[in-house]
Amino acid sequence: MASLRHEFYETDEKLTISIFDRGADPAQVSLTFEPSKVSYANGEKTLSLEPLKGRIDPERCDFTVGKVKVEIRLVKMAQGRWGGITGDAPDPLQTAPIEPTTSPAVAEARAKPKKNWEELTTKILSSEKEATTDEDPNVGGDSTVNSFFQKIFGDADDDAKRAMMKSFQESGGTTLSTNWEEVSKGTVEVKPPTGSEWKKWN
Repeated sequence: MASLRHEFYETDEKLTISIFDRGADPAQVSLTFEPSKVSYANGEKTLSLEPLKGRIDPERCDFTVGKVKVEIRLVKMAQGRWGGITGDAPDPLQTAPIEPTTSPAVAEARAKPKKNWEELTTKILSSEKEATTDEDPNVGGDSTVNSFFQKIFGDADDDAKRAMMKSFQESGGTTLSTNWEEVSKGTVEVKPPTGSEWKKWN
């Protein structure tokens, strides 16, 4: 009688067993499902797993025969993890209901007044006054800078607007000028930040 290597993985609802029986013929493979037992047979190769750590629903269990392994899917009668395939474990379906008892720790926890999280949140938020751009010029990041330039552009006359657009486009975004008289004289030079190198992308 050849022994068969097998392994398993599980969810709360199912336990899947992989039996490594290379080249098994689906016509020769037989499986028997019982509430606490699974039996596998393929010619002289057999494997019996009992008692299962929990009860299964034989009607809903199934299997597939692959080239390398046979995969068996067991549907659990009660949700939960078994931590193994076989062994003595309390069956949640047969466990007698236990009288609820209140431990001192639980009683103490119940006695403590609940925290009012909404009130705490309101206090924290009201104490955290947001800094203004006058107090910290970095507040708001890019959005503040963008709104600053939009304000300059919006308040500028037509010449200043032309100067800003021309200088920004020709310099690749490295220069922004409002002086149309200077900008109109020629192409605005690219001035990358110190330590950076300008590269033109095709």
